[in-house]
Amino acid sequence: MNTPARAHSLRDRLREGLRRRRVREALADLALWLFMAYPLPSLTEVPLWLRLLAAPLLAVAAPLSRRAPLAAATVPAALGLAATPQLFTSTFSPALVALSFLLGRRTQDARPSLAAALALCAAGLALALTLPGADLWDWFTLVTTVLFAAVLPWLLGRFRRQQYELHSAGWELAARMEREQQLVAERTRLRERSRIAGDMHDSLGHDLSLIAVRAAALQVSPGVDDDARASAAELRQAAADATERLRQIIGLLRQDTTDSAQLPPAETVPDLVARTAASGVRITLRRHGTHDTAEDELPPLVDRAAHRVVQEAVTNATKHAPGSTITVELRRENAALEVTVRNDTGANAAPPTAGVGSGTGLISLDERVRQAGGSFRAHPTEHGFEVQAQLPLTPFGADPHRPTAPEPLTGPSRSSEELAQARQRVRRGIVNALWIPAAATAVLAVLMYGFQLYTSHQSVLPRHTYADLRIGDAETSVTPRLPSYEFDEESPPPGAPPDPSHTKECRFYRTATFDNSPLYRLCFTAGRLSHKDRIVTDRDDG
Repeated sequence: MNTPARAHSLRDRLREGLRRRRVREALADLALWLFMAYPLPSLTEVPLWLRLLAAPLLAVAAPLSRRAPLAAATVPAALGLAATPQLFTSTFSPALVALSFLLGRRTQDARPSLAAALALCAAGLALALTLPGADLWDWFTLVTTVLFAAVLPWLLGRFRRQQYELHSAGWELAARMEREQQLVAERTRLRERSRIAGDMHDSLGHDLSLIAVRAAALQVSPGVDDDARASAAELRQAAADATERLRQIIGLLRQDTTDSAQLPPAETVPDLVARTAASGVRITLRRHGTHDTAEDELPPLVDRAAHRVVQEAVTNATKHAPGSTITVELRRENAALEVTVRNDTGANAAPPTAGVGSGTGLISLDERVRQAGGSFRAHPTEHGFEVQAQLPLTPFGADPHRPTAPEPLTGPSRSSEELAQARQRVRRGIVNALWIPAAATAVLAVLMYGFQLYTSHQSVLPRHTYADLRIGDAETSVTPRLPSYEFDEESPPPGAPPDPSHTKECRFYRTATFDNSPLYRLCFTAGRLSHKDRIVTDRDDG
């Protein structure tokens, strides 16, 4: 009666939870936009039109960072490039840092983010080489900005993501351990029920068998009238019926009720194969060896172990690879019985359902075979799966090669592997957050030093070229003979005399690479060389 009301209440709670989540996300996005937009009205280093355009773009980037964080992070990067080829601006740097951190926090694959950073550096290089007034020093500034305002926050965001995954893996491991404890407790209870069932079968079954034997003896005893014989027959039949009911009840109490309670206790491997084939499964039995027809001569423990191996292997094959062809081989020699069950999926069989089973069946088979003194092996083949057991026919304990402990069928637990992988990802994140900026800074420093060395060498005006210059030469004829770069400090250098009057511009060139020697000054007026001199600045040694 209360089911519709309960379902309606559940839907209401679900809607309320979603509504609260949307409100929290909207408030977080609003706070993010306010953080990114606060420099727009206070800083004037970028044009007004660009600041007016940035406000709505950043308002769109804030919620977009949840669904497409990479696209959101490109917004402040594009605004920074539009403002200056150096990318670094106090107006858009906070937005670039925040959205780069969220990019690392909210994305799993690192390759698109790294490709975007490389594309940004390539775009900055193109601007530095094409825009008037820009040079490679602007590109070095851009790379430094990308490194510390984009890559480093992105690494910190990835580290935070991996830290969260480690935290989640720890809670998942704790929950899994609780479930495993519950399974162990349940398994212990089932094992105890199986022990109780065995005790009941051994004691009560024996007593009921004795009652039936005595009733049969009384039935055929001389001197007993017909009524007593009829009563004895009824007693014997009642004891037999009680024994059968006891067997059924014991089957319910046993741990593996799906197999033991339903199968005849004397069923052999050929009987099992025939019964399986009768149900429509494509199964074949092959027997080899010196005693092909003497199944009844097998030791009871070996007979039950072989039956259990074939039964479990056939069950797994029909469950995980339906439609496959199953081959059962019994190879009996004088000292051992080798049981092999393999399934071949073939072209028309359904794909195997890997990972569905719990794996306890193979563990129980290994224990059953080990207790019989044999060895067990289960492994996938090229077209299916194979189970192989070797059971000794010698008396129990006579085989010197009998294993004393079960060999592990599996490696480390899945939970411990997941936790180790999560910890490794966190350690890798810490290492990346340290070495990537350090390595990039070192590479950038080497590039800047090499470029400085190159520009220093290219800013040296040879002495003979300086001597060949004449006052009054046209600027168009003088410029091709000058170095590619001018002196790379501010112009005029500190301590240099003031420029001559009426000059249009003065250029400074080095007299030697990395030598604090005087500089050459060339001044042009009305398109001609009007002054040339050798000056000493405050940076010179003397």
